Amino acid sequence: MAKVGFIGLGTMGSGMAGSLLAAGHQVSVYNRTADKATPLARRGATVAGSATEAVAGADFVMYCLANDAAVEAVALGEGGVIADAAAGAIVIDLSTVSPELGAREHAAAQARGLRFLDAPVFGSKAEAAAGGLWVVVGGREEDFEAARPVLEPISATLHYMGPATSGNKMKLVGNLCVAAQLQSLGDALTLAAKSGLNPRDVIGVLDVTDFRTPIYSAVGRNVVAGDYAPAFALHLLLKDLGLMQDFAAEVGVDLPVVGITKQVAEQGVESGLGDLNASSIIKVISGNAGVDLTEA
Repeated sequence: MAKVGFIGLGTMGSGMAGSLLAAGHQVSVYNRTADKATPLARRGATVAGSATEAVAGADFVMYCLANDAAVEAVALGEGGVIADAAAGAIVIDLSTVSPELGAREHAAAQARGLRFLDAPVFGSKAEAAAGGLWVVVGGREEDFEAARPVLEPISATLHYMGPATSGNKMKLVGNLCVAAQLQSLGDALTLAAKSGLNPRDVIGVLDVTDFRTPIYSAVGRNVVAGDYAPAFALHLLLKDLGLMQDFAAEVGVDLPVVGITKQVAEQGVESGLGDLNASSIIKVISGNAGVDLTEA
């Protein structure tokens, strides 16, 4: 079994670190809010006093952080984990960040003679806790194969996407699909309810048609139930929509749905919904139309 240094114990990171422990790996964890490490300590994790301490002597350095700024602070520069990782370690960034930052992480690791993978994940709290995430990976294929012992325990499926930053790019492509489905579901349910259709009946049709998706079915039912408990918070969706816009501009592609959805997400965050689930953009869309989608 491998020695793993894991940094970032939010909703996703805690689940992944737990899966690594369950697989028998020796895991040292660090989080700025120390009490988040307590449940993992009870399961056998070593709680480090700093990121540097967490990665000392680790075969694999893994981190899952909220945004580009957090990753840059933890990974890059003097005292960053790429500088502190042991010779021969494989460094794996599981965060959703820009391809531009991913490229700088790869370069920094290469300059130190380290192996590096950008490996963002699809899924939310339940999948992270169950070791059932979908992981998309960029980097050298031989490094991807060498990292399987720590990637397989956290994943339902692994997808090698190509060279450096390919995982970063695929994560933004996938999150575009998620955002577009949330926007279209909100529009559709609002139109349906405003015209007199029962949203629950509408979802019943969405379940069996050729345009059905798990997002339409699961999120639709939660919306009707008034359930916006956070699995993937709206403020994180807004962050990702900004990354999508920047990425699209870099490659010269116009993405109208991203701009529209970003405006709705901004309205939601500004109105205090940022810590609710990303599906709360539907609450914004229906509210703007004067429609209550919650079942009486």
